[in-house]
Amino acid sequence: MKQLLFQEFEEVSAKQWKQKIQADLKGEDYNEKLVTKTLHGIDIKPFYSSEDIEETLKVANPPHWNICEKVYVTSAEAANKKALDKLRKGTEAIWFILPSIEIDCVKLLEGLPRGISIYIKPEFLDSAFIKELNQTIKDRDLKVYLQTDIIGKLARTGNWFDNLRSDHEELEKIVQNSANFQSSISVNLALYQNAGATIPQQLAYTLAQVTEYLNHLSKIDLKDRKNFTFQFYVSVGSDYFFEISKIRALRWLFATVAKEFDFGNTCHIIAEPTKRSKTLYDYNVNLLRTTTEGMSAILGGADSICNMPYDAIYHKDNEFGDRIARNQLLIMRNESYLDKVSNVAEGTYYIESLTKQLAEKALEIFKEIEKGGGFLKELKSGIIQKKIKESATAEHEKFNNGDLVLIGTNKFKNLQDRMQDDIELYPFLKKNPRKTLIEPILEKRLSEESEQKRLEEEKQSQPTQ
Repeated sequence: MKQLLFQEFEEVSAKQWKQKIQADLKGEDYNEKLVTKTLHGIDIKPFYSSEDIEETLKVANPPHWNICEKVYVTSAEAANKKALDKLRKGTEAIWFILPSIEIDCVKLLEGLPRGISIYIKPEFLDSAFIKELNQTIKDRDLKVYLQTDIIGKLARTGNWFDNLRSDHEELEKIVQNSANFQSSISVNLALYQNAGATIPQQLAYTLAQVTEYLNHLSKIDLKDRKNFTFQFYVSVGSDYFFEISKIRALRWLFATVAKEFDFGNTCHIIAEPTKRSKTLYDYNVNLLRTTTEGMSAILGGADSICNMPYDAIYHKDNEFGDRIARNQLLIMRNESYLDKVSNVAEGTYYIESLTKQLAEKALEIFKEIEKGGGFLKELKSGIIQKKIKESATAEHEKFNNGDLVLIGTNKFKNLQDRMQDDIELYPFLKKNPRKTLIEPILEKRLSEESEQKRLEEEKQSQPTQ
């Protein structure tokens, strides 16, 4: 006989729950005591129910997520060897960073297993190189994603590769000669996140940037517009549930906008933990931060996740850091079983509510950008930079007054911690004065000022020789 669980309990409405909570507060203000205000403009309630998700946003997550690792290519042979070694140790996708047009891509891709995902990010813009690479991968059973983002280059550095007209002409040639790639255009959300933008801002600026590309692509002849896929590079922050919802909202927002341009509504997302919350002191805590950020990426529905080594901000690439970063994801897959269900967040009251609210707030910002003439116009006038600075300043204030906690840095410090002799890479914002077309959007970690102060104190405390 089938037994119905909980049938003896009466259904309780959200209104009844709230009345009970208010009675238990004994006169204390409900909103002041139990509603949490966030920098993202969304208030977190103490409980959520089915009444909060009367209308949900339909989001299709990928059935499988890849463990990915980066390889910076200075030599094609050495990078190929390194990639094959990483694949033997559990990595499933490789992200090649190409600094030079001189890289031999035939040697770079030699012997890579059939069917794996390869991400290629050239740090230059050259359509002839991409055309040759397109032929190189034609007869190889590889899923190759090309990362071309001319607007992202402008936002990050303040300059085009060459100039607006030339860059767009090169982009057209790349798109028209990249039939063998899974995607050829990538949009970088990570820049906005690492610079201090709120989640609605990150989503809105990405949507506005995508619209710039779609407007341009609509004017050129594409053989199969419906199958044209965009790729997104997402930086995952420490707001666990908000970051899950961010990735889900991104998929929905992109599908909504792409549909208006008659483009395919699916996109590909590669995610990486944020640099913004990473710390120089008590650096082992970074392991915990990247674990929860990786989980947000998985549950949010990223296609590939590239974990950040715990010591990445101050150490050069090293086997130990890479191994630990890789094993974090392997543990989440093989010991935590986070690959068994593809759409875990669907139907959860809190996450569904957050997803909808983030999408709505992002759309509000996006519409204002479009009214102002579009993303490029607002970027050139400095409006986007100003808004991000305001958000970053508000976040810094919360960090400085202790409302936003980074363990080991602004709370529970280890005063015996010494880092001066361990630094191999400059861990702070580099300031290189140069002429730029616009003000660049700069990535900066929350703890930089406090770390610089501690390093200076270290130097002063050293005995003189």
